[in-house]
Amino acid sequence: MAAALLVVGSCLALTAVAAADLRPGFVSDWSLVGGRPIQPTCVDIPKNMSLCHNIGYNKMRLPNLLDHDTMAEVSQQAVSWVPLLNVRCHPDTQLFLCSLFSPVCLDRPIYPCRSLCNKVKQGCEGRMKTYGFPWPDMFRCDKFPLDNDMCIRPQSGADPVEGERCQVCNQVETYENILDNFCRADFALRAKFKRVKKLHLTCKKAKVLKGGGGGKLRHPVMSLDPIDLCCEEKTKSNRGMFLIMGVFRDSKLVPTFIMPWAAKNSKVKAI
Repeated sequence: MAAALLVVGSCLALTAVAAADLRPGFVSDWSLVGGRPIQPTCVDIPKNMSLCHNIGYNKMRLPNLLDHDTMAEVSQQAVSWVPLLNVRCHPDTQLFLCSLFSPVCLDRPIYPCRSLCNKVKQGCEGRMKTYGFPWPDMFRCDKFPLDNDMCIRPQSGADPVEGERCQVCNQVETYENILDNFCRADFALRAKFKRVKKLHLTCKKAKVLKGGGGGKLRHPVMSLDPIDLCCEEKTKSNRGMFLIMGVFRDSKLVPTFIMPWAAKNSKVKAI
């Protein structure tokens, strides 16, 4: 079963996409796929396969590591995972997915290491479960080899704590990421910052986009976590409007997403 991220109203939701030929036991005998002998070949990664654009190589092995033996099948199944990539739940998501969907064309198949799978799973599984879907069996990490010189290791090198530092004000401006944050937030505002000091962001001209009805949102004062201290400088240097999303925590408004508001940006018009 493949998963796709689809927009439902103004929230991001996960939905299942039927894929009868996506078999869970993907570690195949490259000379025998689907019970018939197939000689693996090198083919160009199609231009319309956006999941694996700009990955450092242009040719892939076919059949791939998910037992897809036609490019039509590869492209059809890969498109379901583009929105998950755009959510940016882990910096190595594309590396992991493309090692399976479009494996590099070498003399032998190169699998992702188990550590790569575990890191991407750690970053993305919680996001998927939020929308009702578990980590798929076809990506079960114990199917992959332990780290060695013949598998693909994680490339980001960042541990989860380091990777989350100042994430609040360093968000990627993809449609899926904005809507995903909107869906998970307790509140969303469009506002300017009147005062920024000591991890407190005082807003003015606030327009409530989500979570209305509370007095705190009419004259909001945000409380940054210490890990997001760098957001002070980023917000001080911009006198314009911001899109701000966050959660209620111990009677405080804690931002989880801060991005300059661009009225002409089609990605924020949906909010």
